[in-house]
Amino acid sequence: MARTRVNVAALYAALDAARTTRGLSWRQLAGQVGVSPSTMSRLANGHRPDVDAFAALVQWLSLPAESFMVDESGDGADVHSAEEPELLAQLAPLLRSRRDLGEDDVRYLEEVIGAAMRRFISERKAAME
Repeated sequence: MARTRVNVAALYAALDAARTTRGLSWRQLAGQVGVSPSTMSRLANGHRPDVDAFAALVQWLSLPAESFMVDESGDGADVHSAEEPELLAQLAPLLRSRRDLGEDDVRYLEEVIGAAMRRFISERKAAME
């Protein structure tokens, strides 16, 4: 039977990125989300949030909860399909839906992310040889 859990590190990283982008302290973020500051401290220390806090956090992030779920029944694989879709294919709709990014901004980000992904893939292949 699959054992699905919250990927606390991924959740914390997403919160930290959004917090930094919005210029918030952890205490301010907790206030906006409606959770206690100690919830943020527990996340920083790798502890899973309770279900209500998790729901509030993913809602604040405007991301689906399953983005932070992992199957720990063996290989720790993502609960999504075993084969990950291409990162840029996942990011393109998000980038294009952003009102704070112009078309040139989106193209630039796609180029930068695409170049980084090609480098990562190339380095992985070289390491396997």
